[in-house]
Amino acid sequence: MKLLIILFLIPLFIIPVFAQTNSQTLPTEKGTLEVKLSYDESIPGQQTKLNIDFINPFTKKIQEHIDYKITVSKDTGNIFGPIPLTHTSLGSVKIPVEFIDDGVYHIVLEIEGILFQPIPLEKVSFEVTVGEYLMQPVQTPQDGKSGCLIATATYGTELAPQVQQLRELRDGKLLQTESGTSFMNSFNLFYYSFSPTIADWERESPVFKEIVKITLTPLISSLSILNHVDMDSEISVFSYGTSLILLNVGMYVGIPVFGIFKIYQFKKNKVQL
Repeated sequence: MKLLIILFLIPLFIIPVFAQTNSQTLPTEKGTLEVKLSYDESIPGQQTKLNIDFINPFTKKIQEHIDYKITVSKDTGNIFGPIPLTHTSLGSVKIPVEFIDDGVYHIVLEIEGILFQPIPLEKVSFEVTVGEYLMQPVQTPQDGKSGCLIATATYGTELAPQVQQLRELRDGKLLQTESGTSFMNSFNLFYYSFSPTIADWERESPVFKEIVKITLTPLISSLSILNHVDMDSEISVFSYGTSLILLNVGMYVGIPVFGIFKIYQFKKNKVQL
């Protein structure tokens, strides 16, 4: 299973997966706003400045005049907040928080007003791991399922056919078997270490977004094959999964390597002539 996971992830290495993971942008419950959380390295016992931007999901610009609350908690209880309802005219705030020790912290933002108008309460939640490495926020969906951050950023909405296809494959095929569930759990640990940063870059750079879209097209096209086969047993998941992995390795690694080899061979022959 570990070998399958490594092979399946090879196509993703063509995009920068070793980027910093100290920022993440997530939508509120109903998608009225996007909230970006970013910060520097966190050291337990010292203050860490949380940079929070409230973003208009349509213009992708900072949304001014937001009424919000924030709570930072650990399993032992709250370490910051909840603060009283607070207004930011700029749409961006910097909040110093001291993480008392290593562990997973929960950051919850509650939005109750935009442009001086009250709105029904919407929340957005982040998980932040504090340890000897940089904090790594991971999305914690309320339904226990992970979101397709890169695909959503690439195609602009969770309702895009490509995103729906990935979700249906995950929920309707892979998560119906133990091996598929095990694969997704392991995959998510890796995927969410870099996908928030890639999604942020896509929102900030239309050119990069198009590059990612071109990169994802062969992968999504090949995955569509699984929607037309029966994957109702451990053996079928393993068999089809292995075949698909080999297909993608061929497309993303084999074809480029073959092309480079042919170019090298052509230039070598030309020099000899």
